[in-house]
Order: sequence, then C-alpha cells, then structure tokens
Amino acid sequence: MTNSMILILFLATITSTYYLTLAHESSPLQDFCVADFKSSVRVNGFTCLDPKQVKADHFHFQGLHIPGNTSNPMRTFINRPTVFEIPGLNTLGISTVRVDYAPRGVVPPHRHPRAAEVLTVLEGTVLAGFVTSDPENKLISKVLQKGDVFAFPFGLIHFQQNVGENDAVTIAFLSSQNPGVIAIANAVFGSDPPIDVDMLANAFQVKHTIVDKLQAPYK
Repeated sequence: MTNSMILILFLATITSTYYLTLAHESSPLQDFCVADFKSSVRVNGFTCLDPKQVKADHFHFQGLHIPGNTSNPMRTFINRPTVFEIPGLNTLGISTVRVDYAPRGVVPPHRHPRAAEVLTVLEGTVLAGFVTSDPENKLISKVLQKGDVFAFPFGLIHFQQNVGENDAVTIAFLSSQNPGVIAIANAVFGSDPPIDVDMLANAFQVKHTIVDKLQAPYK
C-alpha cells in the first residue's frame, strides 16, 4: 500500500468518525449544564444556567412511582420526564419514561429519532419488539416478565403491549435528554396538513375509502 493510499484511508477514517460523533449528543465539558430556558441563544440543546443559580430542584422530578390513568383508547399512561421536566439533564444524554398498562394496553409502533432505549418490566407481562430497517424489515420481539430487560436500537420502530391478565408497569432509559417520539400512525394519518389521500392509497395499495377512515379520527 502506497503512502498516498494510507493518507486517504486515514483522512476517510477521521472524517467518518467526526460525522458519527456529531450524530449523537456531545460529552459534557463541565460537571453539569442546567438548561436555561429563558436564554435567547440558539444552540443544539440549551445554554447553561449560571451555576450560581443552580438548585437541587433542577435535578429532581417527583411522581414517577404514581400509577397513571389508563382509561383511554390505548389503555396506557406514559410519564416521560425529559430535559423540560428535569433541566439538569441538559447535555447528559439520558432521560427516562414510565408506562402503565391496563390489560391489552399498547404503546403503538413509534420511534425515537434521537435515542436508543432500554426497557425494564417492573410488573406484569409485556410483549416488546422492534422492526429492522429495509430491506429485511425483520420483526424481533419477546414476551417479557417482571425483571426482564429489552433493548430497542437507535431510531428503529418499536412497540409494547401488556399481554397479561393484570396491570403492567415498565420503566425505560433513553440515550438522549430529549429523545423525541414519532408515533407512526399519528405521523402518517394525522399529519397537519393531511398527506394526500391518493398518495397514501398508492403507497399502501388500498382503496381511498380505507385511507379516509384511517385519517378520520385525526380530523
């Protein structure tokens, strides 16, 4: 291998590593950077509050132990404290979420555009799964019992369902202070303004009337 080829490979490696690093939240350069929501400075995340103004409450959240109301069509309740509820999470690259499930309750197919996730079952029996990217679109799923842990890879579509006879509870940790969530059905059929019916009918190879019915609950 010539010196020029070695140099090209070295530069390619450095460049790819640089862009891979930019794709995730950077490591903090100080002990903490509590989010300053009042700052007018625009950055990826939030600017730092003056350390002299930082209090314990900036790192604190109450109520994650309290069961949520599952009396809704999905039969679940999601308690998702992110950097907006815990300003001290800013730059730390982590957040958490608790889900309460009534029997047959579901967290419908969704993805987190900025995070991977590790799910732990605290109570009950939960089906968890994700689908790999094209062209395989392989379903990887498992029924979890109390104490079981399941990982959802970065950005992939995933879901949960209580498949037991009793209520279930899970807690998860995500690799972003603000992971975001894209519910697939909401995004496709409930966008504002709506996606063209003809386009969706062609994409899913169904009749226009079926698309109309799927979009109707969101109108």
